[in-house]
Amino acid sequence: MGHRIGFVGTRFAGTDGVSLESAKWAQLLWDHKHVAYWYGGALDRDDSISMRVPYANFKHPDIEWINDRVFGRSQRTPDVTQRIWSYSEFLKTTLYEFKKRFDIEIFIVENALCLPMNIPLGVAITQYIAETGFPTIAHHHDFAWERDRFSVNAVQDFLDMAFPPSLLTVQHVTINSFAQAQLSRRKGESSTLVPNVLDFENPPPEPDEYSQGFREDLDLEPDDIIFLQPTRVVPRKGIEHSIAVVAALRNPKCKLVVSHESGDEGPDYMIALQELAEQEGVDLRFAATRIGEIRATNEEGERTYTLADAYSQADFITYPSMYEGFGNALLEAFYYRKPVLVNRYSIFITDIEPKGYKVIAMNGLVTRDVIEHVRKVIKDEAYRNEMVEHNYELSKAFFSYSVLRRRLRALITNVTGVDDL
Repeated sequence: MGHRIGFVGTRFAGTDGVSLESAKWAQLLWDHKHVAYWYGGALDRDDSISMRVPYANFKHPDIEWINDRVFGRSQRTPDVTQRIWSYSEFLKTTLYEFKKRFDIEIFIVENALCLPMNIPLGVAITQYIAETGFPTIAHHHDFAWERDRFSVNAVQDFLDMAFPPSLLTVQHVTINSFAQAQLSRRKGESSTLVPNVLDFENPPPEPDEYSQGFREDLDLEPDDIIFLQPTRVVPRKGIEHSIAVVAALRNPKCKLVVSHESGDEGPDYMIALQELAEQEGVDLRFAATRIGEIRATNEEGERTYTLADAYSQADFITYPSMYEGFGNALLEAFYYRKPVLVNRYSIFITDIEPKGYKVIAMNGLVTRDVIEHVRKVIKDEAYRNEMVEHNYELSKAFFSYSVLRRRLRALITNVTGVDDL
């Protein structure tokens, strides 16, 4: 017998980690007769199973007004407090309505009770659960204490109350062991560790004719060696290291392609990267206008490709991030059987590396050994194939849908008392 499960968050739209992971959870729950409904401020889910509440969106002007007045300062004015409470009261009434409209039996809250992008929403959810004792799975992707921008704030009272809350009917889920330890240390709350996953039981299809147009459309030659940086253009992604690697190879056939746009952090980093690539003689392509969520035609009448298409055509993945909550792009590199350069960020060191993955690892510096390892991977096909097959099989064991299925079963059973997943 399935249950009616309500996913609650600020945004379920696009290709951010929260939207992607929640869709995987919903898919596996759906496979087992549970039905998913969606509540959020920005939604690309079907209208018949969702409820869009503009004030739940962290980009709503009134929510941004609050954020501008509480982060980066240590005191707030009474009108800010008043607005937080009044918006949270309103949002709480919409949660009651959401529960009633779809007869929801369990809430799964996605990131809205850990990252204070929308303080009134977190407060509303917390108050709702406190008033109803509603069974809730709180899926935490990022905590406020992990982000410098929230370290100075005028809302510590609200953060202590709702980000995350300590309530009897809330089961906490963390995505890495560091977050799990920090939640326990800071809040005294235990949590279930559920890593991000991909469908390793079903490998990706062979590249089709459409995806093979990717090189030609980016003016790349068939024998060019594509280094794909499958991330947004933000400083913590360490893209300057990818440029350094390609520069050190001194091979004009090596081209660096960056898949995503700058996002909301401005163009300065992208401009700096372009200048660096020019100085180093690296052919750097920003392909965000050619890579989208679906295969289509962009405003210029050019064909667009999916990220899966880009992976299928890449020869090598660069992932020199300084920090990651988990590292979805790393899993994707393993899934598409591509060799990958990784900067040993903390979650990689604790949760991924000990499993025995074969990657080109760097410690914040592009050394001669790193470059020689990259050269070997490019030249030695047998070595490369052994490496990517090994990584694929490991991922099937540790980061596949079957792992998620087992963890979800335990979480749902804790609520229902019945093992029906």
